[in-house]
Amino acid sequence: MQERIDKFDLAILQELQSDGRLTNAELAQRVGLSAAPCWRRVRALEEAGFIKGYRAEIDRKKIGLGVLAFVRVDTERVTGESTRKLEDAIRQLPEVIACHYISGTGTFELQVVSQDLDAFSRFALQHLLNLPNVKDLHTSFSLGEVKASHALPLGHLKQAPDKVLR
Repeated sequence: MQERIDKFDLAILQELQSDGRLTNAELAQRVGLSAAPCWRRVRALEEAGFIKGYRAEIDRKKIGLGVLAFVRVDTERVTGESTRKLEDAIRQLPEVIACHYISGTGTFELQVVSQDLDAFSRFALQHLLNLPNVKDLHTSFSLGEVKASHALPLGHLKQAPDKVLR
């Protein structure tokens, strides 16, 4: 299904990415619409899947998760069934906050949080190494965040107003 996105939809997406707690009245004022049309557009963007949800961004260090590790997972073999089993097992681990199927060396790249290096070591030995079909792990640790944002760039949509998006 194709959807059109115009300058008002784009403005709504930008504002909500900046502050998902805006009231409809505040949002409408910022994007130059009255409240009712703004509300209908937000609902349409949600229903079309452009807006997937709203959540609080929590500072991991403030809640005691000081270690961020990037773990490349090498597998024994890559088959549909073995990959699905591994994906399902990874989804069950709350310490894995992101997982990407990657090209090049390795099969998956995980982002893992833990309290400290000892906790990460225990997690890796007890859980990651025991995932189905895992051959090897290669871990790098974040020494400091330069940029951490979940906001997506939307500038390319400004260049093509009324662009058809999927």
